[in-house]
Amino acid sequence: MVSLLGSRDELLRVIEGAFRADIHVRGNEITVTGSPEESSTVVRLFEEMAELVRGGAQLTVDAVERSIAMLRMSSERPAEVLSLDIISSRGRTIRPKTVNQKRYVDAIDKFTIVFGLGPAGTGKTYLAMAKAVRALQEKKVNRIILTRPAVEAGERLGFLPGTLYEKIDPYLRPLYDALHDMLDPDSIPRLMSAGTIEVAPLAYMRGRTLNDAFIILDEAQNTSPEQMKMFLTRLGFNSKIVVTGDVTQVDLPSGTLSGLRVVQEILDGVSDIHFSRLTSADVVRHKLVSDIVDAYGRYDELQRESATQSIKGVVKRPRGRT
Repeated sequence: MVSLLGSRDELLRVIEGAFRADIHVRGNEITVTGSPEESSTVVRLFEEMAELVRGGAQLTVDAVERSIAMLRMSSERPAEVLSLDIISSRGRTIRPKTVNQKRYVDAIDKFTIVFGLGPAGTGKTYLAMAKAVRALQEKKVNRIILTRPAVEAGERLGFLPGTLYEKIDPYLRPLYDALHDMLDPDSIPRLMSAGTIEVAPLAYMRGRTLNDAFIILDEAQNTSPEQMKMFLTRLGFNSKIVVTGDVTQVDLPSGTLSGLRVVQEILDGVSDIHFSRLTSADVVRHKLVSDIVDAYGRYDELQRESATQSIKGVVKRPRGRT
């Protein structure tokens, strides 16, 4: 019961605050009183939580809140979503935390090319990298290739000293950071020197055919349509491609089309290609990140509506003598 209800009943308080039902705990018995719909959902929630605990999961406030959201918004079972282990490293297990994340992970297994689209913090790149590491460990592929376009996020970095690799390292650093979460840090230099793991800017992909590889293109919103076509046509035999990006955070020069926007129209409906779309509800960072994403979304919508109204309100001046 301690595992189920939390230390000092912190998980029980979360449940009580989320439902209009009276929940009483006496010994090993939980009694729920309320409307049939609310009571039924609470009972299902406790059943799912109990199954997670029996499976060895450690329940947290975040896991309980996400379980409640799943029961209310989808037909997926929280116990199935939250118990799907991708890889375990140094005592830490990486698994999806939302329904859309599980669908995204399942799509990576099913399709050859998967696009993970969504705002910051939804785990697009992190989950893809976890699947890549697992595929390498299970010898489904011989190497992992991680790439992203070297585009400044609004800044002008100017001249950077050092070798070519030292100049592009800041752009690729987030990929290295994720790798360190999933592999023994001491093994990474060895794997990279052997070519088993390659982290490189997108420009290095031109002219190559990538066989037996798990390839991830990160920050794909900063590719041009030509770069996106070039990258996708690198696909070789027994390889898999995952493309991740957020079309609301394009850092390309003004007037340049985002390849990630265009590709959705070009490849929509093509067999063995899947588009997974994540939302602010799938953000797994600080709760404020989800609120920030929503706030920017509302602002952008207001800006679009204002622009539309301004265009409609333009009245052409009648021609006449001057």
